[in-house]
Amino acid sequence: MTTETTNIFGIRAIIEAIESNSTINKIYLQKGLRGDLFYELSKLIKSKKIATSTVPVEKLNRLSKNNNHQGAVAQISPVEFYDLEKLIETTIDSGKTPLFLVLDQLSDVRNFGAIIRTAECTGVDGIIIQKNGSAPVNAETIKTSAGAAFKMPICKVDHIKDALFLLQASEIKTVAATEKTEDSIFDVNFNQPIAIIMGSEHRGVNPSVLKMVDYKAKLPLLGEIESLNVSVACGAFLYETVRQRIIINN
Repeated sequence: MTTETTNIFGIRAIIEAIESNSTINKIYLQKGLRGDLFYELSKLIKSKKIATSTVPVEKLNRLSKNNNHQGAVAQISPVEFYDLEKLIETTIDSGKTPLFLVLDQLSDVRNFGAIIRTAECTGVDGIIIQKNGSAPVNAETIKTSAGAAFKMPICKVDHIKDALFLLQASEIKTVAATEKTEDSIFDVNFNQPIAIIMGSEHRGVNPSVLKMVDYKAKLPLLGEIESLNVSVACGAFLYETVRQRIIINN
């Protein structure tokens, strides 16, 4: 499998890619596009909830490397995504203690790649991202992950809250990494079925998500800077999980 994100262009070609269930990261559409074929594409985009962006024609020219794009370019993901419900069932059936990672609209592809790499090294069973507003799995993500993106199950969901409902219904506890709590990471029991939620680089975990998690935890910060890079913070949470599980299980 190639590590390069494939661009396909032309409205008909994109319609066929969607109908064949290709994994599409995003579709770029030319401003002011009209016509029956465009209407057909728009209906498919809406029904499949595919992320889109309306851009000037110059952007499409660069993406397609020619002008024969008919006003539409789609980026095909180099990896296949997993069904979350099936992944949860498979993980529970395996007999191991589930460990999932939920990324609440993380947007930087390098942070995403670094997190995937750490997640693979710490035994995470799957990473959950939202279809819209999340960093794509593209060539830069895979390069930063050192190829771990091909080994780590990644699930896309319509809404992060839907994923949390499903996790909690499966008796998997949820813990959000946030400074909006008095509880330390060292106060949380990670030696149980658990999903760790990391927020976006600028906003953190969405307040509506914070309201529904089982636990909130923060990392102790001893310097003057008020926050860590999200991939570094994620690594600290994952390795605290590893530490607790090794100590208790041995």
